[in-house]
Amino acid sequence: MDNQNKNLILATVLSFVVILVWYTVFAPPQPTVDPNAPAVATAPAEGGTPPAVPADAPAVADAATSPAAVEVAAAPRIAIDTPRLTGSLSLAGGRIDDLSLKDYKETLDPASGLVRLLTPVGEAALGAPQPYYAVYGWAPAGGLPAEAVPDARTVWTQESGTTLAPGQPVTLAWDNGAGLIFRRTISVDEDYLFTIGQTVENTTGAAVRLAPYGIIARHGEPQTQGIWVLHEGVVRMADGALQEIDYDDMPELEQSAREGGAVEVTDVAENGWIGFTDKYWMTALAPKPGESFTAVVKHVPNSAVYQTETRMPVVEVAPGATAGVETMLFAGAKEWEAIRHYQNDVGIDRFVDSIDWGWFFFLTKPIFILLHWLHGVIGNMGWAIIALTLIIKAIVFPLARKSYISMAKMKELQPEMEKLKEKTGDDRAKFQQEMMALYKREKVNPASGCLPVLLQIPIFFSLYKVIFVTLELRHAPWFGWIRDLSAPDPSSILNLFGLLPYATPEPGSLFFIFSLGILPICLGVSMWFQQKLNPAPADPAQQMIFAWMPWIFMFMLGGFASGLVLYWIANNTITFIQQYLIMTMHGHRPDLFGNIRAGFKRKKAEPAAPAKK
Repeated sequence: MDNQNKNLILATVLSFVVILVWYTVFAPPQPTVDPNAPAVATAPAEGGTPPAVPADAPAVADAATSPAAVEVAAAPRIAIDTPRLTGSLSLAGGRIDDLSLKDYKETLDPASGLVRLLTPVGEAALGAPQPYYAVYGWAPAGGLPAEAVPDARTVWTQESGTTLAPGQPVTLAWDNGAGLIFRRTISVDEDYLFTIGQTVENTTGAAVRLAPYGIIARHGEPQTQGIWVLHEGVVRMADGALQEIDYDDMPELEQSAREGGAVEVTDVAENGWIGFTDKYWMTALAPKPGESFTAVVKHVPNSAVYQTETRMPVVEVAPGATAGVETMLFAGAKEWEAIRHYQNDVGIDRFVDSIDWGWFFFLTKPIFILLHWLHGVIGNMGWAIIALTLIIKAIVFPLARKSYISMAKMKELQPEMEKLKEKTGDDRAKFQQEMMALYKREKVNPASGCLPVLLQIPIFFSLYKVIFVTLELRHAPWFGWIRDLSAPDPSSILNLFGLLPYATPEPGSLFFIFSLGILPICLGVSMWFQQKLNPAPADPAQQMIFAWMPWIFMFMLGGFASGLVLYWIANNTITFIQQYLIMTMHGHRPDLFGNIRAGFKRKKAEPAAPAKK
């Protein structure tokens, strides 16, 4: 009996340790790149790479007051209005820098503002987030002077279109006055994908060489969740290889004087994309499928700017000819159906992997797909989680059944175990020997109870990952007071679950662990009931540990997402029903409250203390 419980505890602890060590110590290192590799594979020897940083990137502290920022802020704008997006683009650089998501609010408060994804330069002093925008342009090559091409501050002319909307593109134009006419046509679909077509018309008498590029720039390090289970920062797909770089790792990249900061350069032969990912939102530059380009990750320390870039090969435009390139920009929510559409129908390679599925992706992906399908059928994410639990329990039931049968037999053997304990006394070696002989004689495998636990750990972790990182759980209600399954249970024992007019501690505060909601309490009770079906440890110390375990877990998981706690309650309840029925079928009807009744009987049987005179 001792060995069985020791093995169970060790298996559980070691499994969690393996997961933590794997994620924190053995995660694959960031890819290294030869710092001497050319920024653009086809660039000529005399240059031809885009500027190291947009010309207007000021220090974060004076972003709202620098001359460049004031110039950009004063430029005319074109409205963006789609079923999913609202905002505007600036004629200064033709940048897409003002974007909010119509379907998502910051909080559950009806008066809450929309989630704002992109922010122009110059608004930080007004309380807006730090500047975050996408800008496109051309880099001079072959001796072409820098002033001959538009930069990030060039004010374009609105040539056609009024409001950028699906089916209503806008075209910007800029004439450099020296025979080159640049045009940029921007279109947007019903969801989150922009298409940017750039052309240059050469009316000079000589060929010119230049290279198109796209940049996503973030001024200042954004606030992140700061949890190891989630990646926030650069995400890049390069010819089928997914690469991730955290914001705090970007300053540690190879320093390049030519680039003006820390930089990592990756040549992409055929398919790829690069951008910034947050927990639920993302921006990504995506050249057309099959086109080669250079993906660049950069941190500029002096201006505290984080950048991702796509640099296209140098093109040569003959006299009287026009050349161009078309690329895409994703800016929006990481909705699985939307990004899967862009992957399967538009051809953005492995775009679904922009969602952080983690190293257990082989479990996380199918769990999410099944949960997503159940949600579509049922229409409520909370009931979908319960239905998912039923399906998972049905899949692992054949293995769990053997464990439940073994536990039933071990329950039946408990009187024999007590006799052995009395017979052997303090001789623990003799007790272990007799106990193993009893197991062998009765054909009981005490280690079989570990298997369901070992199976449950990766499933639990994968579901935790799904609930934590996928957008579909954000602000998803169940019923009653559970209005957001991605957040902890908002009810609290400290205010009698809302009966008293007192606010509860905020998540992360010292006293939040004592602010138990209804779901965590139900979790502790469900674990207690399930535990009563298992054989009690022979060792008193182990008995005490197991007795406290449900209530410790109740406090530990009290601050977890409600959806995860709901899954755990459903799992415990289904496990209890399965195990109870199987044990009953094998002749053992568990007495769940026997220990409690026995305690009361002992109390009654004790003689009353004599009254003091």
